[in-house]
Amino acid sequence: MRVPQSWLAELLGELPGVDDVAEAFVRVGFEVEEVHRAPEVTGPLVVGRVREIEELTGLKKPIRWCQVQVGADQVNGIICGAGNFVVDDLVVVALPGSVLPGGFEISARKTYGHVSDGMICSATELGIGNDHAGILVLPPGTGEPGDEARPLLGIDPRAPDAVVELDVNPDSGYCFSVRGLARELAASLDREYVDPAGWYYVADGDGEAWTVRLDDPGCARFCARRVDGVDLAAPSPWWMQRRLLAAGMRPISLVVDVTNYVMIELGQPLHAYDAARLSGPIVVRRAAAGEKLTTLDDVERTLDPDDLLITDDSGPIGLAGVMGGASTEIAGPGAGGTVDVLLEAAHFQPAVVARTARRHKLPSEASKRFERVVDPELPPIALERAVQLLAEHGGGRPVDARTDVGAAPARAAITMPLDLPDRVAGVEYPSGATTHRLRQVGCKIDLLLGEDGAGSVQVVPPSWRPDLTQPADLVEEVLRLEGYDTIPSVLPAAPPGRGLTEGQLRRRAVSRALAEAGYVEVLPFPFVGPATWEAFGLPEGDVRRRTVPVLNPLDADRAGVSTTLLPGLLEMLGRNRSRGSVDLALYHIGQVTLPHAQPVPMPDPGVQDRPSDAEYAQIKAALPAQPLHVAAVLAGNREPSGWWGRGRAASWEDAVAAARLVGRVAGVELRVTKAELAPWHPGRCAALRVGDWVVGHAGELHPKVVEALELPSRTCAMELNLDGIPLIESRPAPHVSPYPPISVDVALVAGADVPAAELADALADGAGELVEDVRLFDVYAGEQVGEGRRSLAYTLRFRAPDRTLTSDEANSARDAAVAVAADRYGVTLR
Repeated sequence: MRVPQSWLAELLGELPGVDDVAEAFVRVGFEVEEVHRAPEVTGPLVVGRVREIEELTGLKKPIRWCQVQVGADQVNGIICGAGNFVVDDLVVVALPGSVLPGGFEISARKTYGHVSDGMICSATELGIGNDHAGILVLPPGTGEPGDEARPLLGIDPRAPDAVVELDVNPDSGYCFSVRGLARELAASLDREYVDPAGWYYVADGDGEAWTVRLDDPGCARFCARRVDGVDLAAPSPWWMQRRLLAAGMRPISLVVDVTNYVMIELGQPLHAYDAARLSGPIVVRRAAAGEKLTTLDDVERTLDPDDLLITDDSGPIGLAGVMGGASTEIAGPGAGGTVDVLLEAAHFQPAVVARTARRHKLPSEASKRFERVVDPELPPIALERAVQLLAEHGGGRPVDARTDVGAAPARAAITMPLDLPDRVAGVEYPSGATTHRLRQVGCKIDLLLGEDGAGSVQVVPPSWRPDLTQPADLVEEVLRLEGYDTIPSVLPAAPPGRGLTEGQLRRRAVSRALAEAGYVEVLPFPFVGPATWEAFGLPEGDVRRRTVPVLNPLDADRAGVSTTLLPGLLEMLGRNRSRGSVDLALYHIGQVTLPHAQPVPMPDPGVQDRPSDAEYAQIKAALPAQPLHVAAVLAGNREPSGWWGRGRAASWEDAVAAARLVGRVAGVELRVTKAELAPWHPGRCAALRVGDWVVGHAGELHPKVVEALELPSRTCAMELNLDGIPLIESRPAPHVSPYPPISVDVALVAGADVPAAELADALADGAGELVEDVRLFDVYAGEQVGEGRRSLAYTLRFRAPDRTLTSDEANSARDAAVAVAADRYGVTLR
């Protein structure tokens, strides 16, 4: 929002320098984008009147040779390429010797066969606006040829008029107007403020200006006034054009300029219809499927049933709150004659306007305000202001009839303890500060006295502040206007403690171990949709399909919080592959969200007090489980190729190794067993167990999943429930035996369906406390062991902590291990 300092001064009186004004806005919570100071123009800058125009021919672009009167008896010949002016128009001329903003020096020079003695200027060249489509044409009567132009343009160095550009907060829609910004500045400077909306008296109407019917609650109020006989050729007064230029808008015609001016001044968007082109009553309704509307930008748009329309008997004549239709457009100044104007001022639901503007990619100054909430009490006042301006400057005749259909929403009172802002901020504000600041906001206040003698206030928020709904909102306003910088920054004393918890230490250790193993941490998108589960091949009843929905999702196709880390990780893997990375090993540690089997109601306690113990317990019970998971994905080579060799492709063994690494860092040895679970390959999937409890899976992804997600072939992944691994709070230092080990090899013939890992566990269980390691080193299948059987060879390493083992002790332990394996799986020694 751009606002000239002079416009603010009209409402507040003399203001300090522009830097102090900008600082005052910052104090009450606004971000100043830029301060546009009055442009510096030196040398002769005068008003000129165009006396003759000669169109030069034979050139690649339109060029005009103009005779411009720049003094009582002085006429200069000037070359100009713009075509938006005619003979007798008043223009701004920079004479030779002047310097325009940006250091652009003007001199007499020969061009296109003529000596151009000066330059006819546009608003952009003068630094007072962004319109460079044509030169700046002054309204008749603005001045005489040779008059100094600087005072007219607001760039007089003796009284410079700077423009402050502000980034208005999304919940401060009322500040998209000079009315709202002046109120905030008055509060910041602690000045008296008179609302300009109170300057315009709205009389009772004599009948209806136009018949209007509201068929949809998306429009809460619709007001209309009529002004007949407005002169289409009447120019907008220069003071109005100058303010529009400073606010970043291009003057177009009197009717359009008046609606834009009132919108910027008061904050209420208006729309003007050619009354002669309307047929029948105006009806506000939703669009029908397939309905079309040609908007003012001459684009035919196919409407959505969610679009709110302004219609008459001919059909749609406007997108409510966004843009009007071409069928009822008022002709431009060149049409001549007069026009009967019907003015509309309405109040639309913000969400309805926002959806329509985004759906049609049609942002406008009106939609920008409606989607941030416009004061519902403002429509009749804004109409009265616009009618006065059209009557004064366009010769229009106001019609006494007024239409006002619907009503502004009722405002609920809020009761708040008088000392609540002091208690929240930890500051003892001066007596009366709370009521003073709330009145500056625009609230109506009644003081109440409780039975205990404590004071409170009953506050009715103003109509332009729908965001004030509870005591916390009022507290924020008091603190904001009193100044956040007055609230002391006091660091709480750090209580003595043990530092990070065991869980936090474990998480950091796991992350560090994976990073040291060559994995790269990423932060994937945590949301999923049904398409993800289809690509994963999950059956309909799979519990992972049940997700917690997001009320306002960033992506409508992914509106649930994921129950696993793999979707986001695999998406990151695919994105990195598409951008040239080939060998990838990624990991992520984060929470997943597991909804309750049956919904649990969530209470909504107020903010004035701490939730009760029962409410707190209910909140905790309603929250879904959010265990901490760790996942990793691999693709390409795990060991790069080079002069040392061909490298090695990542495989399911690497995924299992990553999981076992996490287990070791977490203080447990994960047991690996065969499993089948989508999205892993059924023959290359391992369940990871702590005891008999499954805490995760690892292996190679199913080829159909790889194809559906467009991933590299043989992509591998692992995922562990880190919270499912027991937390070992006390980890004693390991005892290292100084005595030598004894290694014994044993070859066992077992059925082909006996898992090698489970057979190794049986050997370890049977060998007792002396066994230090059991490792598989050979697998053989052939005629010597028989059909359906295979030979598994293991090395068993034995060591005693307090003595050197003898061969007899090692052999006895080996025999015990083989006995347990034979008992469990029927194996025999080979």
